[in-house]
Amino acid sequence: MVDQPIRGVVRRTARSGRIDYIPPVEIHDTRDSRIELVTWLIPRSEGTDVGLKLVRHDKTEKEPPREISFDPAAGRRLLRAIGEHNAIAAYGREASYLVISVEGGTQWVGHLDPAVIVNAVAAILREEDIVQHLTDVDVPHEMVTAFKGVIRLRELQLALDQLRSYLDGGVSDEHTYQRWCEEHSWAFGNAYVVNDKIRTISRSDQIDLLLPRVLGGFRDLIELKRPDKRVISYDDSHRNWYLTSDVSKAIGQCHRYLDVLEEDARYGMRDARDVIAYHPRATIVIGRSSDWSDDQHRALHGLNARLAGISIMTYDHLLAQGNQTLRLVSNPPEEEIIVPQFDDSEARGASNDPQEQWNQSSEHDEAWPYSSDEEPF
Repeated sequence: MVDQPIRGVVRRTARSGRIDYIPPVEIHDTRDSRIELVTWLIPRSEGTDVGLKLVRHDKTEKEPPREISFDPAAGRRLLRAIGEHNAIAAYGREASYLVISVEGGTQWVGHLDPAVIVNAVAAILREEDIVQHLTDVDVPHEMVTAFKGVIRLRELQLALDQLRSYLDGGVSDEHTYQRWCEEHSWAFGNAYVVNDKIRTISRSDQIDLLLPRVLGGFRDLIELKRPDKRVISYDDSHRNWYLTSDVSKAIGQCHRYLDVLEEDARYGMRDARDVIAYHPRATIVIGRSSDWSDDQHRALHGLNARLAGISIMTYDHLLAQGNQTLRLVSNPPEEEIIVPQFDDSEARGASNDPQEQWNQSSEHDEAWPYSSDEEPF
């Protein structure tokens, strides 16, 4: 039996007039037996169902024909499995596969881990030819939203990885961190929105970063110093921690900035009336704290509590704050859903029968209306 690349297929009506059929197709032939595929086409209001039957003929005539019939539901499963297995055969190695129907989308993914499925889809989307065709597809809103969320999370993760690489690599250039903070002001917390482009607040004063608050839009300022500077030191004679001279200089600098900013922008800056600073605060980012003891963290917290309108944080604090923001965005806290409890089951028509309470509705295929021995021709 030789496969022919082009074959004619005929659809005929059975004698009953209720169904159509496709004449038997020989799918296996040996010296002793022959196997044919018989296909029924059953018209439905919503389309056409397909029934299948495999018939084995004994050429020696020692045994009668043997049949295996498949109702429409079983026939669909058989055809789908054959198509899937045929596609998998091309890869020739042991693995778990995710089969996607190109007509109607994936209907079943089996027992596969969702993470495995996501990685498989991501690998597909790395193909440039496939990505280029996404613009030609009417992508559902849910998929667009999901892609946007994934892309945003990836951008946040990459940004934090970049900051970590700067710190671990010993980069101490202040301008490097200023560029990073300008691009990723979200790391300072969800109390702020996108930073302003304005940096000059007077003829002689230029700040590092100006951030609008979400509530009211009033501006606060960020002053960036080098990460290789010490933040606090210990006074053995008085047994207390104190801010280093570098931090003290930064505090004096911010004190002047806050005065100028509130004076000139209390009702809006001269060249930008929408930039308003009402009781502004300043945050100084300086030094590292990854190797600090609990006493050092406690000391900085206490010193910050004694400052008015100014707070000090390290670049490690900024990195931790960014990681916390990423965690909250990635895994938002679940809202508690309060379900009302009913004492009187009769009032809501509930049954005390456990079997009736567990009445899970499901769609069932129609029963196969034709006997396996009905010959359509």
